[in-house]
Amino acid sequence: MIDLVNPFALPFMARALVTLLVLAVAAGTVGVIVNLRRLEFMSDGLTHAVFPGLVIGFIAAGSPGLLPGALVAALISAVLLSLLSRRSGDQNVIAIVLTSFFSLGIVVVSTMDGYSGQLTEMLFGRLLSVTDAQAVITAVLVAAAVLLVALTWRKQVFRAFDRSGSAAAGIRTTWLDIAANGAVAMFVVAAAAAVGTLLVLAVLIVPAASARLLTRTIAPAVVVATVIAALGSWLGLSLSWHLSIELDVQAAPGATVALTLVALYALAVVASLLLSKIRRVR
Repeated sequence: MIDLVNPFALPFMARALVTLLVLAVAAGTVGVIVNLRRLEFMSDGLTHAVFPGLVIGFIAAGSPGLLPGALVAALISAVLLSLLSRRSGDQNVIAIVLTSFFSLGIVVVSTMDGYSGQLTEMLFGRLLSVTDAQAVITAVLVAAAVLLVALTWRKQVFRAFDRSGSAAAGIRTTWLDIAANGAVAMFVVAAAAAVGTLLVLAVLIVPAASARLLTRTIAPAVVVATVIAALGSWLGLSLSWHLSIELDVQAAPGATVALTLVALYALAVVASLLLSKIRRVR
């Protein structure tokens, strides 16, 4: 039987859960906009673009330099990708930036002593080692990302459903795109230290995708996505604890959370199919 309560009496487990619950709030707001505007590939590009910032920040100042380095790289990448993808009109530029930035990070980290261990930590995170200060910084970045989306919410939704109409209505779409990508960038930085750059997309995209399957309108989707992200975080951490402590199977907490979110998505697919059949019968 998996214990869903007692493990979180330990400070490091409690901090990990609080960090993930904070990220869940952004998964329900920023994630839904990413889903509506089909920015998944752009988000993937930003997660990879953050990597060299993490590496350079770590080299410059150790662990305290991770978040500042990642934030600078993320915001520069958000503006750059917004402008270049708008001019080119296709996804090629995102793929080019993705591979070049990520390769740059690999080259830089390979110059470090014991680089394989540092690389693993940056790619997959250190969820159980999150400090109080890092949790606070994560909360600040998430709040900024949510605020940025909230301030542009109606325009973001308008652009999601009618790109040409939003431009014709006089909306400054370039700045709107930068705002959306900037929010994603701040979320990526907030989540990267905890779950790693490779697993950020699971927290950002999967809950929103699950919510869209279960809801018909946007407001409920935000609530459902937040609940799914929070539930997946809680269950995933509990499962990781059970496997590692009770069964002596070392399960990375970040990856376990990501797999739990994917499992919830699979359940959402089944539930969506059942709901569709019920509606047809009625």
